[in-house]
Amino acid sequence: MSNYRCPNCKNSNYVEIEKIFDKRLLFLCSKCKICIFVEGNKFNRNLDEVYLDFLEQYDNGNFTKINELKNLLEQEKIIRPFYEIQKILEKNNLVKNVLLKKILFTEKDYLADFRIIDEIQNQKGSDVEDLPVNQKIIDYLKEVNINCLYKFQEESIIKILRGKDVIIIAPTASGKTEAFTIPIIERIRSELEEINNKNSANRILALFIYPTKALERDQLIKIEKIAKLLDISVKIFDGDIKTNERDQFYKNPPNILITNFDTIHYHLINNTKFARLLNTIKYMVIDEVHTYTGIFGSNIHFIMKRLERLLKTRRIQIIASSATLPNAEQFCNELFTRRLEIIKENGRKGRINFAILYPTLRTHRSLLLDLTKRMIKHGHKTIVFNNSHQSAELFAFHAKRNGIDIRVHRSGILPKVRKTIEELFKTDKLMVVSATPTLELGIDIGDIDSVISNIVPINRLIQRFGRAARKGQEGYAFLALGNDPISQYYKSHPEDYYLDQEIPYTDASNPFVKEIQILAMSMDKPISIFESKSLNDTIQILLSKKLIQLSENNFIPTARGMEVIKKFNLRGIGTSVYIYFNNRKIGERNLPQALDELYPNAIYFLGGTRFQVETSYISEYNDLELIKYAKLISIPKNYPYYTKPIVEEFPEILEIYEQKKIYEMEVKYCSLKIIKKITGYSNIEIGKEESKGKKIFFDEPIIYQYVTNGIIFKVPKPSNILLKYENNQNIEMSGYHASEHVLIEGSSMITGGASQDLGGISLGSSGIIVIHDSAIGGNGASKTLFERFEKAIDRAFKILSECSCTNEDGCPRCTYSYRCGNNNEFLHKKTAIEVLYRIMENEKIELTDIGLFEKAFI
Repeated sequence: MSNYRCPNCKNSNYVEIEKIFDKRLLFLCSKCKICIFVEGNKFNRNLDEVYLDFLEQYDNGNFTKINELKNLLEQEKIIRPFYEIQKILEKNNLVKNVLLKKILFTEKDYLADFRIIDEIQNQKGSDVEDLPVNQKIIDYLKEVNINCLYKFQEESIIKILRGKDVIIIAPTASGKTEAFTIPIIERIRSELEEINNKNSANRILALFIYPTKALERDQLIKIEKIAKLLDISVKIFDGDIKTNERDQFYKNPPNILITNFDTIHYHLINNTKFARLLNTIKYMVIDEVHTYTGIFGSNIHFIMKRLERLLKTRRIQIIASSATLPNAEQFCNELFTRRLEIIKENGRKGRINFAILYPTLRTHRSLLLDLTKRMIKHGHKTIVFNNSHQSAELFAFHAKRNGIDIRVHRSGILPKVRKTIEELFKTDKLMVVSATPTLELGIDIGDIDSVISNIVPINRLIQRFGRAARKGQEGYAFLALGNDPISQYYKSHPEDYYLDQEIPYTDASNPFVKEIQILAMSMDKPISIFESKSLNDTIQILLSKKLIQLSENNFIPTARGMEVIKKFNLRGIGTSVYIYFNNRKIGERNLPQALDELYPNAIYFLGGTRFQVETSYISEYNDLELIKYAKLISIPKNYPYYTKPIVEEFPEILEIYEQKKIYEMEVKYCSLKIIKKITGYSNIEIGKEESKGKKIFFDEPIIYQYVTNGIIFKVPKPSNILLKYENNQNIEMSGYHASEHVLIEGSSMITGGASQDLGGISLGSSGIIVIHDSAIGGNGASKTLFERFEKAIDRAFKILSECSCTNEDGCPRCTYSYRCGNNNEFLHKKTAIEVLYRIMENEKIELTDIGLFEKAFI
């Protein structure tokens, strides 16, 4: 309740003010029952100025009675009409579902879509008696009540037994592990029987690779149950095993080794005993293969080559698996440089009530908190999926403030803490977890009833809500749309959400990955002059940098080269920035991303706790071996702010790879040098998400430069809009800046969620826009956008045109970007609309003057 006076009944303390998603405010008097919509943040007015507008609207007779408000909200698509929601419930026999009715009839959100995701039975295959495997395996399957296989399991077993490379695509908890474990164990048994030698039996024949240590330990139990039937040994080896376990491993190596690519890379470059034990491998399972995207996938591509280089067998049979991979053939061919046969199953367990909700009269966070509270109140165990570690931490922070017992599950937390959280959740001692995509993977965390997710592509969401209702109970899944352009689009076009799939991508041609991996190859085993012929360009670069040297007709690493490779992180090209608290290392972040989080005085989230960066040493990028670190200090629990950096970026074209015309606009895909500067930061008030106080600028900016890939193009001049303004240069620049924002944010689902891996630069009034990969050397995201750029332009135009906001700069639903380095300043919605319209009208634009010295907006 506010202190403002109602102009109708003349009473104070009865006027309520509610924010609407399009930046308008709704003034309501609970005493005399009148209400008025008022423009909120137009021209950055304060609330007193908005109140004057409320009074003026009243004087002009522009008010509505509260009993008519509901109709008005329905007409403006702020809430869904009651009868439409009722019809949906009746159609799906859900009229008696009290929980769902409370959620759908809140009158705080717009129901964009609702549907039942029905259980789909997997296609049945043959009786287990018909399997060409050892009778002990058949007897075991019968003991656990598996008398008939699914069709995809049968097909997988037969093809793997025949030596085929395959990719198994089937839903979570559908039996993929059995589909690849049974045939591999059968082949190992046959091979060991042929050898008939006890010493030879103690060798590693199969590698089972998982993306996380938690998943390794979870899957070990399943695999061991089958393997021990035939006396096949299975062990885990990774960075978490203890010294005595390591000693036992070396004495008695297993037939099946469960590990991860990080461990393999470490031991190959150090030429350890473990690395030497890998040279007998014949079979390799890569589970959750869709996770090996971007830079990480580029590294995995080369690790596979390095591993095969050292093998006595010379060729590994590859078995990959995933719950979702729409471009399986293309992706696996890029990752493994070979064709894998696709085996697919579309079934799923349990019935899911699925709703897409768009918060209109409350914030996105309020929607998430409300859904979480309702699920817990009805006894439904819930995962709230976030798309970044910061958003997972922020949600848990607010949930705790609202009395919710919650934990954060994400990468980077200590293994002991992670296991405790998983056990609490599995045993129903914890009812809700705030998670990053770590819990999309197949870790056994017990029965889940509901999933609440931030926006992700539909195939990622299906994997997320595959967590719910696995035991056949009724489940719930909610997609909570947010304050962003793509959410605004899906509110109006929910049918497109189901068509916009994530297409995993990787870039095996990344020159920086290739450089570091060839250096690693020289550490695995010296590269002969003969072998180096196919690698000549990279070898010459490494020689010029004095990272390798020629010795007795072999290329070997120098001391400097060895130092560089030992500090390298597989999951990113950039040097790691080490994070310290109380003189103890508590984490690390890769550059260039660390620039945005670990500058002096930045507020940094870790494990649900906020810290402040006391000192930061992130010097200008000169070479890979520079040490970089940040020291944190604690802050009071009630500290009201977090921080956002002020960023500048400057591009330089190094090489043009490809160019084409989109409509009549010239677009180039090229190699770029990006100079990134952090010049200061803003304080953001938690809860209100608004900047407070003046921007703080550093005496000297933090500078980092790196080479990556991206697209560059010049957009048409918005002549019609510019005629309306005398001093129009800022209007023009702001229009180009807004166009850059919406082309990145609005194309997210067209590119399979790639916007999180992209950065953008708008070069002043030149009309030149650069959209680049955020990773050093490139990650494939901008190439994906380049290939689908015409559709991205169409989508961006629709988002701007259909957004109902009347603010000159637009709003979070159309022009704003949470990644904006200029704090969403210098934006102009109507100018951006004209720019995109002119492109679609085939206005001819050639990229001539690249205008690199213009002021850049990002």
